[in-house]
Amino acid sequence: MNTDEKLKRILQENKTIAVVGCSRHPQKAAHTVPKYMKEQGYKIIPVNPFADQILEEKVYKSLSEIKEPVDMVNIFRPSEQCLEVVKEAVNLKPKVIWMQLGIKNEEAAQLAEKNGIETVMDKCILVEHKNLIKK
Repeated sequence: MNTDEKLKRILQENKTIAVVGCSRHPQKAAHTVPKYMKEQGYKIIPVNPFADQILEEKVYKSLSEIKEPVDMVNIFRPSEQCLEVVKEAVNLKPKVIWMQLGIKNEEAAQLAEKNGIETVMDKCILVEHKNLIKK
């Protein structure tokens, strides 16, 4: 269950975020949300097969290309793609899988939890950060 305490702890403890579906387009939430998180001091690792650089960060084509530790995988992909993302993410051993507002996949969440990874679904990380951390 996503209690405020759980979400606050996740946001305080996990500072390196791989953003799957990070967008080059400034008008999209998949750009503005990671930009906000970067401005708050989080390390953002964009994952997008169609870009080389987003938010002045090197972009990885897939999660499997990332060689550094990742605390959280933030997913900006349709719900039906989340299971594949989580299957790839498990190898990175993140502490958290965070599916953005409107994104839910029970099978993906179960796979993450089975591998000891906390899961947040259907929540905007920016909104939760503003509500719980930046008061």
